[in-house]
Parts: sequence; structure tokens; C-alpha cells
Amino acid sequence: MREKYLIRIAKGISVLFSPFYAPLLAFLWLFFFSYLQLLPISYKLFILIAVAVFTIIIPRFGINIFRWSNKWTHHQLSARQNRFVPYIMTIISYAVCMFVFDSINTAQFMKSILIAGLVAQLLCTFINLRWKVSTHMVGIGGFTGAYVAFGELFYFNPVWGLALLILLSGVLGTARMYLRQHSLWDIIVGFFIGFTCAWIFILVRW
Repeated sequence: MREKYLIRIAKGISVLFSPFYAPLLAFLWLFFFSYLQLLPISYKLFILIAVAVFTIIIPRFGINIFRWSNKWTHHQLSARQNRFVPYIMTIISYAVCMFVFDSINTAQFMKSILIAGLVAQLLCTFINLRWKVSTHMVGIGGFTGAYVAFGELFYFNPVWGLALLILLSGVLGTARMYLRQHSLWDIIVGFFIGFTCAWIFILVRW
């Protein structure tokens, strides 16, 4: 009974901190905690809806259709050899979102968030040829890297927020290992990929 309870908690944590949410969270932070909150609400809503559609709704819908068509469980889909199509779907959706942002002349530093996510996805796809890293950790690592980069760009002290994000990363990584989805190195490398891509590309693209 205790093990079933812990498994449910681990699954709930995995759903709550899905890697799909990282870009949207980054934009929400920009629009609520930086000078970008001064932008017209209609513009902010358009950006947030576009990000939600192209980085959450479309990839998840496509991946679910792919899983259902193959009659796979979530566990089967998570196998390394079955992850290539989901990666490609996500990469294409990110690329289309960037095209939309280009067409409306979105500021470069906003597009840098998507660029960071796109590069992280490409790295994961390449690594997946031999090794399955944790995309959950790539997601939370990416948001952590973005948060640190925002601290440098907007001149605020990120220590307390960073401490919280590191704690949440540890909880998420523990949940993924408890569910036997990843090893410790899968967790560490995934976080490093997400953090590095976000931190570098958000700062460089400015």
C-alpha cells in the first residue's frame, strides 16, 4: 500500500512538472515579473496562446495520436527506440512557432527561449541514438537556466528562486528514478542540457 502511494505521488510530480510546460513558464515569468508586464495585454495573450499551442497542445496531441496508433502504453512510448518520432514532432512544432514569431517581428530575446528549447530537443534526439536522457530534467533544467539568465539580464538576485528550483529539480529527479524511468546519470545529464542551452542562448541572443 505504501509503495502504491509513493508511485502515485511520483507520477503526479512527473505530470505536474512536464517538460512541455517549460517555455510557457518562462514567458509567464517575463510577462509578470519583468518590465515586459507593460506590454499590451492583447499582445501578451497572443504570445502565451501561441507558445501554449505550439509547445504543449500540438506536440502532446501528435504524440498521443502516435502512441494510440501503435497501441503503446506510456511506458512503451518512453523506451529509447520509440522516442524519435515524438522528438521530431516537438522539434517541428517549435520551428513553426519560431516562424510565427518571426512573421510578427517578435523581439529576439523572446525567440531565444524557443531557440534554447529547440537546441535542447536536437541534442536530446542525437543523444537518444545511444542513450535516453530525462526530458523532464531537460525541461526543469531549461527553466532554471532561463531564470538565472533573467537574473543577469534584469539585475535581480536569483538566489532564493534558484534554491527553490534546485529543490524542485531534486524532487522531480527522485520521482523519475523511483518510477524506474531513468538512472542518476540520465537525470544529471538532462538537467545539464536544459540549463546550459537556456542560459547560453538567452544571454547570447540578446
